[in-house]
Amino acid sequence: MYIEKRAVNGKTLYYLGHSFREGYKVHKIRKYLGANLNQKDIEERRKKAEALILEEINTYRIIKDPLYEPLSEEDIIFIKKLEKRIPIKISHLSSEKWKIFSELFTYNTNAIEGSELNSKEVREVLEENKWPDKSKADIAEAYGVSEAISFIRKSKEHISIEFIKEIHKIVFKNSKPFAGQLRKLGEEVAVRNRLGEIVHMGAPQSRVVSLLNELINWYNKYKTKYSGLVLAAVVHNQFENIHPFRDGNGRIGRILLNNILIKHNLPPINIDFKNRLQYYLSLQEYEKKHNLKPTLELFIKEYKVLKKILKI
Repeated sequence: MYIEKRAVNGKTLYYLGHSFREGYKVHKIRKYLGANLNQKDIEERRKKAEALILEEINTYRIIKDPLYEPLSEEDIIFIKKLEKRIPIKISHLSSEKWKIFSELFTYNTNAIEGSELNSKEVREVLEENKWPDKSKADIAEAYGVSEAISFIRKSKEHISIEFIKEIHKIVFKNSKPFAGQLRKLGEEVAVRNRLGEIVHMGAPQSRVVSLLNELINWYNKYKTKYSGLVLAAVVHNQFENIHPFRDGNGRIGRILLNNILIKHNLPPINIDFKNRLQYYLSLQEYEKKHNLKPTLELFIKEYKVLKKILKI
């Protein structure tokens, strides 16, 4: 790490800089220390800036690596046994049960993100084209999510950047002007809780495309080795870490999750609005430790609930 000085309007501005290589590219992190500083101030502020830079590098490392290291044979055997505990099969889903699932998923996945439509209103929108006196964006996104479920059922694509962008476009084409567009220069993402505290930082915009490509390459490398449950969990959780869109990442990630499951002949999953806290905690456990266990446990829990709802 090194000190940079810049002369601006008669002042000397100090920065702490650090460069690191990613593939063939060199990236630079720079933290502002202050103006017209003496040596003591520079040293004091340098320590704080160094900590911030190291934290940023560590965060990037977490975002960058889908799993710190390949799963062991013991892990793979354990997860395959877990997969056998799934109480339903995709073959159990008739056209009518797919319709029920689609409405259930549409309500819950939008409710998690703040939609005001209740389950009855979602059903009336999708089945009767009956609009409640609610947000037009919420109504448009109910149609969009339902259409996206139909889309992934028909598509043979597992995962690609264009495929991800197409799902986003389908869901938000009538509610967001940036539908189908990845974050642009200067668009950074910070997810806050109700207290305003930052609980998640998306990847820097400049790295979104390269990180998505790394995730896609990881998936293609392991798609015949790991179980569909693990592949879907990692793709979903890692997608949420990257946060490639200005908004709508949660819904696209959950649709992508179901696309991976379907492509591996596993039934889809509905994350219930009532279980959103457990869902958020599972995401944080993966982000901080790359621990998939809470996510997989939630999936099995949701499968058991879905079995009852679909009366299988």
